[in-house]
Order: sequence, then C-alpha cells, then structure tokens
Amino acid sequence: MSVVDQAGTFTLGHRAVKRLGYGAMQLAGPNVFGPPQDHQGALAVLRAAIAAGVNHIDTSDFYGPHVTNQLIREALHPYPDDLVLVTKIGCRRSDEGAWLPAASAKELTQAVHDNLRNLKLDVLEVVNLRIMFSQIGPAEGSIEEPLNVLAELQQQGLVRHIGLSNVTAKQVEQGRALVPIVCVQNYYNLAHRSDDALIDQLAAANIAYVPFFPLGGFSPLKSAALAQVAQELGASPLQVAQAWLLQRSANILLIPGTSSVAHLEENLKAGKLKLPAEALAKLNAI
Repeated sequence: MSVVDQAGTFTLGHRAVKRLGYGAMQLAGPNVFGPPQDHQGALAVLRAAIAAGVNHIDTSDFYGPHVTNQLIREALHPYPDDLVLVTKIGCRRSDEGAWLPAASAKELTQAVHDNLRNLKLDVLEVVNLRIMFSQIGPAEGSIEEPLNVLAELQQQGLVRHIGLSNVTAKQVEQGRALVPIVCVQNYYNLAHRSDDALIDQLAAANIAYVPFFPLGGFSPLKSAALAQVAQELGASPLQVAQAWLLQRSANILLIPGTSSVAHLEENLKAGKLKLPAEALAKLNAI
C-alpha cells in the first residue's frame, strides 16, 4: 500500500478521492504569477504526484494566470480515469499580479470557459466559488448572486459539483440552502483553527473540508512544540503538521503544494505517519 493510500479516502461530489492530494498553486512563477522558472521540473512534479497515487489535484486558471492549468494539461492529458481536478473561480489577476474580485456573471462564465479550455475538459468536476469580500480572509456578505451564476453553469452541464472557498460559516449555510455544496476550502492549519466548529458541522453532513495553506503558505509554520514532536517521531515538522490535519477529522482533504519532486515525496510521507496521543496533546496545545 502506497503512503497516499494509507491516508484513506473521502467522498468529493460523487467520487471517492484519496485524502492526500496535491495543490498546483506553486507551479506558477514567483508570487503565483507568470511561468515557472523550471518548466520541465513543473511537469515532473505533476507526473510524480500521479505516479505516487494522488488522484485529487487542486488548481485554478487565475494561478499564473492560466499557467498551472496549462501545465496540468501538458503533463497529464489524457487524464487518468480516477483523477479529480478541482478548480476555483471568483478572482482574477491584474497586470501587476494583484488578486482582484471577479464575481460578475460575465467574469464567472468566462472563468469557467477558461478553465475548460486550458484543462482541455468538457466538464469541470468541482468548481469552488472563491469569495473575495476581503483581501485578508473571509468576510460576511451575501453570496447568493455569484452562486446562482455558478449554479446556472452547472445546469448547462459545464460544472458537475460546486464548492465554496474563503467563506464564513454563515455563507456556507446560505450556500447549502441554494445548491448542493460538496466541499469548503478555507485557510486552516495547526496554528490557525478558526474553522474548528465548521469542520465538525461539515463532517456531520459528509461534506469535504479542504484547508489551503495547510503548512502555513507564504509564512511556513514554526513552533517549538511542533519541532519537538517532529524530532521525537523522526519526521519533519511539515510531515507532522499534515499528519495532524489528517487525524483532525476524516472529512479533511489535504492539497499541499510544491514545485519540487523531492519536497512532494516528503509531503506524501505524511500519509503513513500516525501521531500518538501524547504528540496530539502537545500539538493541540499550540
């Protein structure tokens, strides 16, 4: 059994995906803008992920923009039958690389068609609606209008399942009242746990929770307790942080990203790391 298989599976839409996946964000250039510094290296990472057993890749056409989707198509198309590609809409990049809201009907429709074209797909398996009411995290506000646009695209057969990203618990409740929601993708990790209650609510409803920046993102996790537990277990701090997420709740799907095959292999080893009770207690106290 591969280390990816050891992490188990969870339902995403109507598909069972392995809980240890891959996030393609870091394949683009610096600050997720422009082409990668090592084009062939980026292709190698994607192929290595599939070879290792990963069948869930998270991406978006605003990464680059267009870069990561085009790399995925070049590296993996025609896609393995069990591969689930999950993308996001609701954001766009300025010419300088800024992250800007893009939630009008025209922008959302164009984003779906951009993702379809660049991934070379007839239908997108899961599309997360990224809410951009604030630049620093989830902020309250109605998501009905953009979600109805995405639901219409779903009815047209261009989108199979809908998820939400960067949302509050209230917005998740509103979204679920409008359309079936198969996943929520928010900022969450060992040191940032504001979604604890939401994760438990989603687990009870059999809805996947996908933490982005599971390792801290642009500010990697640093903790004396984390380092101590890692040393005791003979693992890296990043492996321990991911193992904690896997043990936090069965509905959590991981999408750690990297542009390095070696780093990818290190991340995936978290799938076989089981944290004992003493280690969990130390980590939960962070």
